[in-house]
Amino acid sequence: MSTRQADERHDRIMAEAARVQALGEASESWAPYAVNQPTIGTWLDALGYDNDRFRQGEAPPSMAQVWTMPGLGRRRPDDDPLHAMMEVLTAEGYTAVLGTNCEQTYERYLRVGEELRVTTALDSVVGPKTTGMGIGYFVTSRNRWYVDDEHVATMLFRVLKFVPGERP
Repeated sequence: MSTRQADERHDRIMAEAARVQALGEASESWAPYAVNQPTIGTWLDALGYDNDRFRQGEAPPSMAQVWTMPGLGRRRPDDDPLHAMMEVLTAEGYTAVLGTNCEQTYERYLRVGEELRVTTALDSVVGPKTTGMGIGYFVTSRNRWYVDDEHVATMLFRVLKFVPGERP
C-alpha cells in the first residue's frame, strides 16, 4: 500500500471515528432482568468468593456489566458505537481483535430489585500503532450504567483492532 493510500485510509477511519464520537452516548439498552439475588449468588460461587454483604441484597460492584450484557440470543443495539467502529476497521482491512484493558469505576453498590440501563459512547480511536501483534488502532468505548437517572458505574473498554503481522 502506498503512503497516499495509507493516508487516505487513515483519514476515512478518523472521519468515521469523529462522526461516531459526535453522537455521544448514542446507544442505550436496558438490563433484561432486575438485579437479583440468584444471579449474585451464582457470581459469588463461580468466583469462589463469599461476603455476607453480597448474600443480603447488595451486588458486588464488579458485576455492573453482568446485568446488561447481551448474552446468547440477544443482540447489541444497532446504534452501538463500538460495534460501528469495529465494522469500519474491518472494512479497512483491520480484521483481528485483541482485548487490551478495561477500567471500571463504581459510584455505589447496586441493590436487589434495581433496574439498570447502560449507555455506550465511543471514547477514542488512536492509531495507527505498530504493536507486536501487527499494525492497528486502539478503540476505546465508554459504558455508563444508570438506575433511573442516577449514574452508578462507568467502564472504559479498550481493544486493539489490527492487521495481523506475518509469522516467522
